[in-house]
Amino acid sequence: MTGPRTALRARRSPEQAEVCEGTRTDDTGRSRRRKRKRPVRRTGIRRFFTWRKVLAYAAALLVLSIGAFTVLYYAIDIPRANAQAKAQSNVYKFSDGTVLARTGEINRETVPISRVPKEVQRAFVAAENKSFYQDSGVYPMGVLRGMVNTVSGKGTQGGSTITQQYVKNYYLSQEQTVTRKIKELVISLKVDQRNSKDDILAGYLNTSYFGRVAYGIQAAARAYYGKEVGGLTVEEGAYLAALVQAPSQYDWAVASAKGKRMVRQRWNYVLNNMVDMGWLDRAERQRMHFPVPVAPKPAPGLGGQAGYLVDAARNELIASGVSEQELAAGGWTITLSIDRARQRALERSMARALEPSGAGRKPGADSKNTQGGAVSLDPRNGRVLALYGGRDYTRHYVNNATRGDYQAGPVFEPVTLAAALEEKRRAATAPDAPPAVRRTAEALGMDTEGEGFRSRESVRLGLMGASPLRMAGVYASFDRHGKRVTPSLVVSAERGDEKADLPEAVGGRAVDRTTADAVTSSLLEDDGATAARALRRPAAGKAGVSDDKKASWFIGYTPELVTSMALFGENAKTRKQIRLADTGTGRVFSLWRAYSEEVLRSTPASGFDTGAGSVVPPTPLPGLTGLPRREGGGGDGQDEKQGRPAAQ
Repeated sequence: MTGPRTALRARRSPEQAEVCEGTRTDDTGRSRRRKRKRPVRRTGIRRFFTWRKVLAYAAALLVLSIGAFTVLYYAIDIPRANAQAKAQSNVYKFSDGTVLARTGEINRETVPISRVPKEVQRAFVAAENKSFYQDSGVYPMGVLRGMVNTVSGKGTQGGSTITQQYVKNYYLSQEQTVTRKIKELVISLKVDQRNSKDDILAGYLNTSYFGRVAYGIQAAARAYYGKEVGGLTVEEGAYLAALVQAPSQYDWAVASAKGKRMVRQRWNYVLNNMVDMGWLDRAERQRMHFPVPVAPKPAPGLGGQAGYLVDAARNELIASGVSEQELAAGGWTITLSIDRARQRALERSMARALEPSGAGRKPGADSKNTQGGAVSLDPRNGRVLALYGGRDYTRHYVNNATRGDYQAGPVFEPVTLAAALEEKRRAATAPDAPPAVRRTAEALGMDTEGEGFRSRESVRLGLMGASPLRMAGVYASFDRHGKRVTPSLVVSAERGDEKADLPEAVGGRAVDRTTADAVTSSLLEDDGATAARALRRPAAGKAGVSDDKKASWFIGYTPELVTSMALFGENAKTRKQIRLADTGTGRVFSLWRAYSEEVLRSTPASGFDTGAGSVVPPTPLPGLTGLPRREGGGGDGQDEKQGRPAAQ
């Protein structure tokens, strides 16, 4: 037996022999081999990731990180204050390069912390950084989250402390880069060590931007409440503390219904935090009422339409990701798509209804209590060519072209028709009206947060708020065969080598092409036919007066131009909505016609390509009662009769 075993052992590899190495003696005295388990041999990348090695890597990374941070801590010193106090002007230009306006004067007055009421100081701490008096100036997880968001392009939110915000405002730029965030972290730690909490809070309050071109708490107190900072109440301080998060969105004078709801919620959040922290008596808190700010005073140099154009451009840039602080710091050259000739034509047309001396004013019409807004754009690229926001920005701060607090009324009916056609195409069943209409309206770019989308009746009557700008985008989407058109005013925005990243005005599909073309076909009849006869070219359109008689609309389009016009009833003294003196649509249609005739005079007429399969249903679809039936009335655009829509 020994021979074969010896031979077998000789045939084994060294590793196999090692496995069988060693013997043991059993109870019978016989000798037996003691086998040992063969070790598992890791191959490939697994060789580098045992748990011991992972721990070693983590420890090495920690040591390197601490070392790197230590080097950065001693290498980065607290710099001098940034150049924001020397802010340059922003230059706004027409599409041809002509200067429209210059803005950029800094409205700021630094005040010591002793002049800011203690309750107001606490309101800002409660709003922004409840651990301010205990922390070391930074919130590590917030910094990490901010860096991840910056690298991944998910936004700029990051959970900064008051110290970090002060450092960013006073020492650094507003750019969103990892390098800037690392500097912010290091400098914040040093500032917290060298400065008292009162000094840091004073710096934060004096450098924060509050909108209305107001830097610092003193300028904000004057801009929003017409008083010195020492006279602010707790309620007013809580509003200003809430405002810092989104000044343009939360400014009560221009905020949408959604913006007003959000700033009220944040105002309540601030006061409730003060109660939780023992800084405000609960019973006193219950008696507090929201302090509505005073009307703003527009900055000089923005009279006429300039202020409205700058306002619309600023809002568009902020929506695209440029921060309000960056814009307010100045140095930007912003080119708009506004065509000067069309802008002048739009202003002349609107003056017919709004100026007391306007030749087109009807006898006895109360033009003083009538506001007007209009937007004209190219549906092929979404560029706004002309915009009318009101008589004068310095006299009427609210932009009538972008405000969305008046009812759309009958001009919303094409959206309802589009929703019905979309639902029928998808499911071949009667749609559930409000949800279906809401989905389609949102796809077309409308704000669907309001009450107007809650019931069948409100949808049928068009009770939702809408602005001339948004409605121009909706009708342009129909004109563009269902591709979503988001009206765009800014062609470019540059500051040195920095360029704003602007979204495309014409995006993905909002509704199916057959749906959009069917809507256009329906709008070629009735009001569209009247428009076509007036212009002597194919035109689609819709006229209407809102259910509450406070808004009169006409939106018309050709393949080359979409123009949305509205007249609004507003008390000249109280600024409250009132019923229009003239509740017909003839007046607003005459304005649209005068403008369109002038600007399209040199443009060759072209027809609509609505496709062979685009047919408007002869009767309203089930579930959407009240949809008007379209019968006859088509025009070929060559009739010389100068008609206009009848009053509705």
